[in-house]
Amino acid sequence: MSKFTDSFRNIFKIHELRQRILYTLTLLVIVRIGAHITLPGIDAAILAQAMQNSTSDNLFGLYDLFVGGAFSNAAIFALGIMPYISASIIIQLMGAVVPYFQKLQQEGEEGRKKITQLTRYGTVLLSAMQAWGVTVRLNNIEVQGISIIPEAVQGVSWVISTVIILTAGTVFMMWLGEQITEKGIGNGISMIIFIGIIDRFPYAVLDEFRLISSGARSLVIEVVIVAFMVLIIAGVILVTQGTRRIPVQYAKRVVGRKVYGGVTQYIPLRVNTAGVMPIIFAQSIMFIPNTVLSFFPNNEFLQTLSGYFVYTSPVYSFIYALMIVFFTYFYTAIAFNPKEVADNMKKQGGFIPGIRPGKHTSEFIDNILTRITLPGSIFLAIIAILPAFVSQFGVSGQFSQFFGGTSLLIVVGVSLDTLQQIESHLLMRHYDGFMKSGKIKGRR
Repeated sequence: MSKFTDSFRNIFKIHELRQRILYTLTLLVIVRIGAHITLPGIDAAILAQAMQNSTSDNLFGLYDLFVGGAFSNAAIFALGIMPYISASIIIQLMGAVVPYFQKLQQEGEEGRKKITQLTRYGTVLLSAMQAWGVTVRLNNIEVQGISIIPEAVQGVSWVISTVIILTAGTVFMMWLGEQITEKGIGNGISMIIFIGIIDRFPYAVLDEFRLISSGARSLVIEVVIVAFMVLIIAGVILVTQGTRRIPVQYAKRVVGRKVYGGVTQYIPLRVNTAGVMPIIFAQSIMFIPNTVLSFFPNNEFLQTLSGYFVYTSPVYSFIYALMIVFFTYFYTAIAFNPKEVADNMKKQGGFIPGIRPGKHTSEFIDNILTRITLPGSIFLAIIAILPAFVSQFGVSGQFSQFFGGTSLLIVVGVSLDTLQQIESHLLMRHYDGFMKSGKIKGRR
């Protein structure tokens, strides 16, 4: 404990690191303030009543999770950073199938700048489209026949101004994320999502405290629940950081008086290459029935169908788990190309001992990646459906989200990344880090 305290004190002894942390915290505070500033023309009181009766088991609830409640608040940052992430994912997927984007990915720094520029343009386009969708949804929200938007405000001018404000809010948050990455600590985009999720944690703890105070749950049971949560977090760390290292031998090459190669390096293959993306994809699809039902509440067929897609339904959990396993393999195939790795090794004179370079090396890497992805995908599916099972034991809805699923994976992943960066700053200036080994293996 004293070592941890000393390391924490060392952070504020380094001027640059202290400035980076304070800069990051300041920008994150701005993000949270924007998540509570309601859009012009909306009756905040009626909106609050409408949100009390709404459910979170649809795409809107998932979206609201990532933007830290800004969507349900109808705030100027209601779209959050999600359009930017969507644009990045689209560009990445196109890089796997469109030759033009494949070429950009291979052009080094210049290609990366072009991809970043295209991602920004895509962000503006997606933001404008989603902002228009938000205006349509807000126009349809009523409480006892009273719209959250007064009649005097409704009209084309309100729609246009709202689209502009929401789009500008997303672009501003994208800029804040880039500033955090460049001048702060951690990945800016991830930190913005992280702070939105963490913002809900105090309210979740308060709900649990109320249950204990009212006698609905004993303190012993609460301790058991918290201990179980710690074990889950440990499991998440293992699945997000676990790797299988493949040795690569580089042959000696003599150029003039210099000798190159003759060393053994390792290719780290991650147990979970896809990260949190399989859960996001699967959850988006699983929420479609309830989302469609929200537009057609009187349709009997949709009401029957949505009954099987209730968050706590066994059918929901089973299909959800299968989809996560599928998307884990799907996204891994896009994010990691064994053939490209094998070709680069061959060009650099590297080879895996006992395996012929080229096609055989590619097949060998692909075979290992397939085998280690299976347990990773299964554990990812278990983590994703845990909140549904935990809620069956009386845990409040907000608190159960921190027992698994998207929330826990993002929180753990971003925390490890940020700690790794802080660790690097400490070690560069000859201070002890947070661990005796002096290293925290963040996700790279």
